[in-house]
Amino acid sequence: MKQLVYFLKQIRSFAGKRLYINLIATVFMSLLEGIGILLLIPMISLSGIVDFDTGGPSILRVFSFLQNTPVSMTLLLILSIYVLIVTGQTILQRQITIQNRVIQLGFLRHMQMETYSTLLHANWEFFIKKRKSDLINIVLTEIARTSGGTTSFLQFIASLIFTCIQIGLAFWLSPKITLFVLLCGVVIIFLNRKFLKRSLTLGNRNFELGKSYLAGITDQINGIKDIKSNTLEESRMNWYRSITEEMKNEQVEYTKLNTTSQSYYKISSAVLVAAFIYAAVKLFHAEASQLMLIILIFSRLWPKVAGIQASMEQIATTLPAFKAVKALQDECKNAREFEKEANQSVEPVQFKKDIQCRNVYFRYNQGASYALQHINLIIPSNQMTAFVGRSGAGKSTLIDLLMGLNQPEKGQVLIDGIPLSKDNLLSLRRAISYVPQDPFLFNASIRENLLLVEPNASEQQMWEALEFSSAAEFVRRLPQGLDSLIGDRGIKLSGGERQRLVLARAILRNPSILVLDEATSALDTENETKIQEALERLKGKMTIIVIAHRLSTIRNADQVIVLEQGEIIQQGGFTQLAEEKSNTFSQLLGKQMEVAH
Repeated sequence: MKQLVYFLKQIRSFAGKRLYINLIATVFMSLLEGIGILLLIPMISLSGIVDFDTGGPSILRVFSFLQNTPVSMTLLLILSIYVLIVTGQTILQRQITIQNRVIQLGFLRHMQMETYSTLLHANWEFFIKKRKSDLINIVLTEIARTSGGTTSFLQFIASLIFTCIQIGLAFWLSPKITLFVLLCGVVIIFLNRKFLKRSLTLGNRNFELGKSYLAGITDQINGIKDIKSNTLEESRMNWYRSITEEMKNEQVEYTKLNTTSQSYYKISSAVLVAAFIYAAVKLFHAEASQLMLIILIFSRLWPKVAGIQASMEQIATTLPAFKAVKALQDECKNAREFEKEANQSVEPVQFKKDIQCRNVYFRYNQGASYALQHINLIIPSNQMTAFVGRSGAGKSTLIDLLMGLNQPEKGQVLIDGIPLSKDNLLSLRRAISYVPQDPFLFNASIRENLLLVEPNASEQQMWEALEFSSAAEFVRRLPQGLDSLIGDRGIKLSGGERQRLVLARAILRNPSILVLDEATSALDTENETKIQEALERLKGKMTIIVIAHRLSTIRNADQVIVLEQGEIIQQGGFTQLAEEKSNTFSQLLGKQMEVAH
């Protein structure tokens, strides 16, 4: 129930006065329908079946003005009023339907924008702990299901208003009979409360199945090359058959549940109407006119009551999706990286001296061993610093700390003596260009991928960046040059071409700090040499931080830092460390030279 109330608050906070206007219009439309029913009183009188007696219940006196009107004029007047009422109802219904749709789609976009904004502004630690497919499932699927719940909620409110007004009308006609019917209705609703619990259970199961389905599909599309290379198609098809069968069964189960609850309502309403007519005639001695009107009211009312039940069941199935969306939003807000929005007015940091790590410790989970410990180092500005070490030594983890993606558990990272914090983190990011080991490119043209980091770059600047990264030659050979489409993640290019293109994009930004994480690992010897020469030209113009397994790449580095099991074990110039025998760096260098020969 708490989630339902919160759901209402969210819709109200988004829709504002539009929601209230729609509710007022719904009330007015229900009143018009009630007036339409009351018009049956004089119609019954005109038919001659029942005498039109305004001396009866007070509600009948509404039509006393028709007593002195000629019969022919009375019929015309009643029919005219009826046409006006139907016209008014139709116009109102159209406007209500349109506004409900506007509210639903607007709320969907509101949820999408809020969720995606909080997601993008969450810190790196949040993404490390989350499965990518789970986030995609919530953004693409669960928010849409929540929007479906909005429709059900608006229908629920409209049906509830209509029901209350019709019940009020029935009370006006005959309080005793109406009370009897309502008591029977409450009993039926109480007995059918189990359908709501089952709907909620089905909603939870549907959420988990949807999450597993998208996770499996995402993993398999990402790993399609391995699947085909290892002939795993049949095993993957077996998984797909199994999960789609479960999803089909869930949908069938919901259909059974929904139709069963509706069947119960129809059967029980038929029994109730029969009992009601018997009680009205035998126990309450109802007049024929009253009886006919109340039967008409409740025959129109019961479908609405059944609609309320159906809407509540639908809301119950969407509550797990809504809870998942709100839980993700709350997690993202708690993990928010920047205090302020990442707007364009934030200037890149201009550090003049160095970046320091003072006794830094870091681990990914409490209770686990430290990924980094006793880290004390200085990275001078406008020089090249290289990090080397065996796999798992902590090189990438340390780079993540220097870029502010992770925060140290102990110690500090300082820029020109100022501790790195949320206040200056965005400024630092503005100054950095990062080239990962696994280069990422969008499924767009080369031009669009380059302009992503520098929207105002000229074509000459783009070609200069491509020349710098030794990518200009292969780009010129492409049929459309800069406008050539490169496919999903740049699949139409080779690994080396992708790395050179990402490097060009990084240089185009003209950063003050260039971070290269194994950025030359996919390049041949010739292109690696060109990149080395380009980096040499950049020395003195920007701070270059390099992670390298291929030690030939960092031959001209100003300082080399060697990591082993999360600690700095060596630090110095390339030549100095190479000449120190029986140390980790010389061993790594020796092994690479053996492989090269």
